[in-house]
Amino acid sequence: MPLLGVNIDHVATLRQARYRSKDGGGDGSHGEPDPARAVGEAELGGADIITIHLREDRRHIQDRDARLIRELARVRVNLEMAATVEMVRLARELKPHMVTLVPEGRQEVTTEGGLDVRGQMARLKDMVSRLKAGAAAEGGMTVSAFIDPDAAQVQAAKEAGFTACELHTGPFAEAFAAAGGDAALGGLGASIQTLADAAHRVRAVGMRLHAGHALNYANVRHVAGLPGMSELHIGHAIVARAVFVGLREAVREMKVLCGA
Repeated sequence: MPLLGVNIDHVATLRQARYRSKDGGGDGSHGEPDPARAVGEAELGGADIITIHLREDRRHIQDRDARLIRELARVRVNLEMAATVEMVRLARELKPHMVTLVPEGRQEVTTEGGLDVRGQMARLKDMVSRLKAGAAAEGGMTVSAFIDPDAAQVQAAKEAGFTACELHTGPFAEAFAAAGGDAALGGLGASIQTLADAAHRVRAVGMRLHAGHALNYANVRHVAGLPGMSELHIGHAIVARAVFVGLREAVREMKVLCGA
């Protein structure tokens, strides 16, 4: 059964929609809901990992949030971040259990594609090395690459020194929605096979297999059931469900679908 990483960014998104200064700043210290308070509820629901994305433009999670969440969490903390010098410095100070490097675009609503490891090999290899050297635990820091399910990117991630690959499941989720979940319709069957092939390659080169992006209560079983799947990182669907049933129950329901 894969571990469940609960991304609580959208708790901060809700806060920042109301409690931010006119220039777009504000550390969120006086606003609600406070994402730091979401940690305990997610853990009680069965979260194995708390995931946060500290974006360069600080549109949701703030530096204060990251520090508090790292201090309060009783489970592993996964910091998603851009592959920049500034973010590497912050990660070395924060010392999360895991860092996931993702591409960022200022105008995107959410991450729109995988990291091009192959095209940035030298720079990313250096960053991975620096992140691992700044780890708090003796076993080192897990450093994951958020990539499209592409064989060349998997091999590049291995060569760059990444510990894990998180496969971008956005295209699969779009195909699932278009086909209504019927693998015989549209491109869903092909999308599932693409993920399965990439998952096999990740395991074959000795890396940990993660997946995430646009996974929800309807489509998650296809990805959770891939052989060797180690972790799933899910955010928006869980926080959206929490509006109706509460975060603890929303996490619990997702754990069941993941095979708990």
